Amino acid sequence: MTVINCDMGEGFGLYKIGDDAGLMPLINVANVACGFHASDFNHMRNTVRLAKENGVKVGAHPSLPDLQGFGRREMKISREELANCLIYQIGALKGFLDAEGMTLNHIKPHGSLYGMAGRMEDIAHGVCDAADVFRVPLYGIVGTLHEKVYEARGHTLVSEFYADLDYNDEGMTIITREHHAVDPKVAAERCLRAVTEGKTTSANGKELTVRADSICVHSDTPNAVEIATAVRDAVKPYLDAA
Repeated sequence: MTVINCDMGEGFGLYKIGDDAGLMPLINVANVACGFHASDFNHMRNTVRLAKENGVKVGAHPSLPDLQGFGRREMKISREELANCLIYQIGALKGFLDAEGMTLNHIKPHGSLYGMAGRMEDIAHGVCDAADVFRVPLYGIVGTLHEKVYEARGHTLVSEFYADLDYNDEGMTIITREHHAVDPKVAAERCLRAVTEGKTTSANGKELTVRADSICVHSDTPNAVEIATAVRDAVKPYLDAA
């Protein structure tokens, strides 16, 4: 069984990114931005409330401190500094969840931090150091340090498959500064194959082994609602009803 998750709540001040209201009825889990790549106190609270109205679980989507670059630029950061950076962000979101009578469902690092944790042990351990405080599952990708380090540290890994991103030959997503529209039919076919066969193809044509405990759609992909609708229809028999 699988669920559909979405990175969302990524507006800032008067600026809005993505159709969160249109996406929320199509997903099971929301990864809510925590202020360091996008969002602020008003957007966080409003996104939590929108998730509650739609019966959607909420996880934290913390980032490197890179508001200007939307968290999609790598930076040098120590393990301790990273852990503190993440605890700060996750704690803020948890406050809004507590205010709405909701629980923190998981932690999913954002953007470049996600990629760094997949290949750099000190970064993966920094993520775990923060997760030790909150004791919820971590989202990541099998076959990377997400799996190796997170599980060795005693954390539950929820393995993602991405509907709207390409993969490199090492099995990691290719992080782009901006997301472009994706053919919903192609995205749905890729997701169905990931769920039923545990396979996908890299951008260079290499066969990869994947595990789709959860399927991710990004709210800032231009046609995200169409992608989420097509993916949901394709994998409906395999969706977790919980």
